[in-house]
Amino acid sequence: MPTTWVVVPTCLPTIVRRCHACAGERFRTTGKFRVNAHHKRLDAWLLALCTVCLDTTKLTVFERTTVRSVRPDLLDRLHRNDPGLAAELLLDPVVRRRNRIALDWDDAWRLDTGDPDDVWDGSIDVFVRFRARIPVRPVRLIADGLGLSRADVERMVAEGRLTSTIRLGGQRSGDFDFVLRH
Repeated sequence: MPTTWVVVPTCLPTIVRRCHACAGERFRTTGKFRVNAHHKRLDAWLLALCTVCLDTTKLTVFERTTVRSVRPDLLDRLHRNDPGLAAELLLDPVVRRRNRIALDWDDAWRLDTGDPDDVWDGSIDVFVRFRARIPVRPVRLIADGLGLSRADVERMVAEGRLTSTIRLGGQRSGDFDFVLRH
């Protein structure tokens, strides 16, 4: 019987970008936005604080956009400082590219493996789902989920006891499955 593991975000990721005030490289956001109006045009930014000097930086959501082209629900979420919108925007590749940022997901996710009382004998068929596009090494996920070291997992791959339809080296942010034979 296949088992499903889920990679779940626990908080917003750290933003990797150089601070103009102290040359720090990490920012945290609390999900606060700033919206500014210029006659019939709007600017919107997601605010983030440097983890070293607490200086604020603005990540552009949109700028000089006509009021009529902004969806009313989006504008409402910006005014309410919706943390869900902050998460959506950080995951948006267009926003990341426009602001020249990267995301650091260390300590911002957890792996739900289901019922801890499950006893596996024979072989394990596991489907791994991602609730957000969190780049993680599959070997690390499998090691965490099975309570093994990464070296043990890599040894099982080399022996052919652990197989998958995807390459288990490198990083992955999309669903995959694997089979472990005892």
